[in-house]
Amino acid sequence: MPIRSRTPNRKSPRVTVLVATRKGAWLFHGDAARKTWKTDGPHFLGHVVSHLVLDPRDGRTLLAAAKTGHLGPTVFRSTDRGKTWKEATQPPAFAKAAEGTQGRSVDHTFWLTPAPASEPGVWYAGTSPQGLFRSADGGVSWAPFSVINDDPRFREWMGTVQDGTPDGPKLHSVIVDPRDTAHLYIAMSGGGVHESTDGGRSWNTLIKGLDVVEGFGFDPLQPTFHDPHCIRMCPTNPDRLYQQNHCGIYRIDRPSDTWVRIGSSMPKKTGDIGFPLVVHPRDDNTAWVFPMDGTSVWPRTSPGGKPAVYGTCNGGRTWQRLDGGLPKSQAWWTVKRQAMTADAHDPVGLYFGTTSGELWMSRNEGRKWQCIARHLPEIYAVDAAVL
Repeated sequence: MPIRSRTPNRKSPRVTVLVATRKGAWLFHGDAARKTWKTDGPHFLGHVVSHLVLDPRDGRTLLAAAKTGHLGPTVFRSTDRGKTWKEATQPPAFAKAAEGTQGRSVDHTFWLTPAPASEPGVWYAGTSPQGLFRSADGGVSWAPFSVINDDPRFREWMGTVQDGTPDGPKLHSVIVDPRDTAHLYIAMSGGGVHESTDGGRSWNTLIKGLDVVEGFGFDPLQPTFHDPHCIRMCPTNPDRLYQQNHCGIYRIDRPSDTWVRIGSSMPKKTGDIGFPLVVHPRDDNTAWVFPMDGTSVWPRTSPGGKPAVYGTCNGGRTWQRLDGGLPKSQAWWTVKRQAMTADAHDPVGLYFGTTSGELWMSRNEGRKWQCIARHLPEIYAVDAAVL
């Protein structure tokens, strides 16, 4: 992957990195050159914060998906860039079950997505266990959205609360097509990938071409057995999506309904299993992943204890190892599905956080890395915003 050498644009807006952790949230404000960082936090010390997101439509509103032992799952909202916070008056919650039937309760809100600019104030949330919710008032109140939460087919595909990933099953990667807000994508771990073209009234599965774990007799035609880890839409080409999956790295170019595995060209010793995936803000051929060890008992750590980001600039035909400045051995990192992101500068800045509490960044699209924070709690999510 040839690295494009550019001179940073000094007039670019300053970047703030939003970090959600197991024990609170932090904001790291960078200078114009992204060389020095000012720490703002902790916010919500002791809360489990799964996601912290800035509303790009106003540049001021922040939403935080949080959970504490005494408050339970909730969403906090700030309209002054994190100076003050208020709790949602009605956080995401499943509808009350009919008498004589077993209901579900939200363990935590996992994923937050703002709608495009054409729908100011609209947000979507994915929860654990799998549920989809919508707010039309900027995150103040939330209501179940679409048929997903109670549809018998989806409930079957979701499995039980004992199934899914080690930290609980979840609905994630809520994507709204910027050209058509009735066009939505979601992913469920487990439960597959699904698409709606009518504003959530109906859904079609989108799992053709995806592998399932071998050796267990799983039927690849059943969404139950599919575990997408992270899906990203290309900002400059909404018809192209990339996916980091339990079984590899994939790409789809609509209107095709078939995913193509593009991780097969990764080095065999590294493999193409991982959690996060990041796409370039202006180039739909460029994307980055952070591989993990998915062999034997699934340690979910950097292969061989040698962490690296891998990048492609040709849509996945080839990949390049990008580990300058990262430890060369004995670094058994885990990077979760929301814990890697990119800013919109030129060259693009990349950021990732580890479960051991380190925050790393590259100012030149992965060519050279530096650690900008250590000793944080376990990092769940990293986002980049202009504050």
